[in-house]
Amino acid sequence: MELILAIVVASAVIFFGALISAGNERQRRAIDGLREQVVLWAVQDLKIKRKHLEQTIQVADPLGWLNNTASRIYGYDLKLQVLEMFEEPQALVCTSDNSTLRVIFSSLSSSDIRRIKRGKQNRLSQFIGQNPLLNLSKMVTIHELSILNAGHLFDLELTLAWKALTGQEIGSVNNLWMYIIP
Repeated sequence: MELILAIVVASAVIFFGALISAGNERQRRAIDGLREQVVLWAVQDLKIKRKHLEQTIQVADPLGWLNNTASRIYGYDLKLQVLEMFEEPQALVCTSDNSTLRVIFSSLSSSDIRRIKRGKQNRLSQFIGQNPLLNLSKMVTIHELSILNAGHLFDLELTLAWKALTGQEIGSVNNLWMYIIP
């Protein structure tokens, strides 16, 4: 009798543990969805508030703007200098003033880069040796720049600065990814 009671109690504990675990996972997904919605709402709210400023946007010193933006995210003045620019996939490679850090700017996230490397291996094989985005090490530090952390006019200023620095259009992007290689 005691054995049956112990088995029933152990089964009940395991069953309720599984139920609680499933409920926690459902709540985690709901909270992640809410977080994404809040971020999208904040971005849209900022876009509405800055609509009247769009006509007067100018970036007089594109490299200075990029350095200020990167320094705001990284925590200290990087004193960036442009090394080179890559077209496919688009990347701007800079170095810090004392050449201790390489900083790569791209509109592609790390998951986008992984997807490109997996999906188009044959077409991109000629670029793998050249483009540093396709050869990122595990020690790279990744920061996402957006209007939420880099200024409420970030996306508008980015298109102007990118065009001035690279001579190419970056398109309509809301995020710029900064890869810092020690």
